[in-house]
Amino acid sequence: MRRLAAQIGRGTVPMTISQRTVYSPLVEDHYRNPRNVGKLDAKDQQVGTGLRGAPECGDMTQMQIKVNPETLTIEDVKFKAFGCGSAIAASSYASQAIRGKTIADALKLTNKAIAQELSLPPVKLHCSMLAEETIHAAVENYLSKNPSLKSKVSASGITEGSDAGDKKTAATTTSA
Repeated sequence: MRRLAAQIGRGTVPMTISQRTVYSPLVEDHYRNPRNVGKLDAKDQQVGTGLRGAPECGDMTQMQIKVNPETLTIEDVKFKAFGCGSAIAASSYASQAIRGKTIADALKLTNKAIAQELSLPPVKLHCSMLAEETIHAAVENYLSKNPSLKSKVSASGITEGSDAGDKKTAATTTSA
């Protein structure tokens, strides 16, 4: 049990990718070598933290973004995921995709784009939804800590309440 807790603390839990489902090489790569695993200081004013879960399978993802308040560019991204290989791969891929992007551009990354890029099978589409929703939650948390920037983000075409929360997904935003 301690070993599992330590693995969760590092951000990934070793899972066996099922022999019955064929995964793309990109999923395998992001699962076996996840990028941006870790944690940022949630108390930092420039860090937004999003936490989402998928009740249908028990996957849970936390994503943190560090934003430059002048440019609204995501300077750093970290995530931790507990779940299947597809959930880890989707979060890893999404974290790479939004690094260096503005908040507005990061919010344009859709679950469909993630699923298509990773060639996720239909049974694993909830993993790409989880990654998208976690990004939105992190942005919402960042903006709640920096209310003066909401109008700047709104001017970019992204408004408060743009959260991609799915009815099937446990919506939790946290600052811890």
